[in-house]
Amino acid sequence: MGVRLMLFLVAALLLLGVVLGTVAHAPLTFSVAVGAVIAVWLGVFALREHQGRDRGTSAH
Repeated sequence: MGVRLMLFLVAALLLLGVVLGTVAHAPLTFSVAVGAVIAVWLGVFALREHQGRDRGTSAH
């Protein structure tokens, strides 16, 4: 569930940036690519955190 929440937050922030004009000055393909990179990074982070908890150790 945590990964889906993070992906939703990335999408919501990207959409908010487009609506507010922060990302509107960059090409749409660039904005989508950056959003995808951030989503992958958050997914990897969440997976590592989840695996760390399964082993009983902290990833910190």
